[in-house]
Amino acid sequence: MADEKEKTDDQVKRVDDLKMSRGEKAEIVVDFEKLHDLFVYDEMENKIRFSDIYKHQKTIVVFTRHFLCFVCKDYMEDLGIVPLEYLQAANVRIVAIGPAPCKFIKPFKKETGFNYSLYTDPEREVYKTLNLKEKMVHGNEKNNKHVKQSPFMGILRSTWKAMKVQEYEGNIKQQGGAFILGPGDVVHFAHIDENSLDHMPINDLLEKAGVAPVSFPKDKRVQHI
Repeated sequence: MADEKEKTDDQVKRVDDLKMSRGEKAEIVVDFEKLHDLFVYDEMENKIRFSDIYKHQKTIVVFTRHFLCFVCKDYMEDLGIVPLEYLQAANVRIVAIGPAPCKFIKPFKKETGFNYSLYTDPEREVYKTLNLKEKMVHGNEKNNKHVKQSPFMGILRSTWKAMKVQEYEGNIKQQGGAFILGPGDVVHFAHIDENSLDHMPINDLLEKAGVAPVSFPKDKRVQHI
């Protein structure tokens, strides 16, 4: 019996390895019980229970990298132009969370023009619970529909800003992700970024949340906003 069990376990492992070799991602499991005990912060340093964010309404929750990341800046600029009336028509809200101290929320919103709810998780407890990756991996900007500046200029601007601020705005190894949650403990969709350019295209997120698409320079699904 022991030999048969070992054989079965080996077969399961080979199947799992085969799936990974084909590029299939393992199912993302969300530990809602643990999330109920975790908090994020708003720009006034108020603690917000993370599970309250999606308690009453379907919510697109985007996790960014550090606030000096030029890729995230471009992405958040595009996320911020999603019309409020599109979200209201679908009864969906957009929330973003960054791994930075909350004192950087106001400057980041001003820089990106992002006017939806933005919170921070400076200790990255929510990031860790959702198993978002902590590794320095860069992707290919050609696969990202929201990068608007060259890597050279983007890195140059980020470095210059970091020199002026003289403080990290989040862990530089932390990668992000995107989830569609709620109302309540329900997962409609989950995507974990594999690298710094592996953002879920915004129109794909909107489609999965039942929201009308928006026209972006690299993703012209509609003619007008």
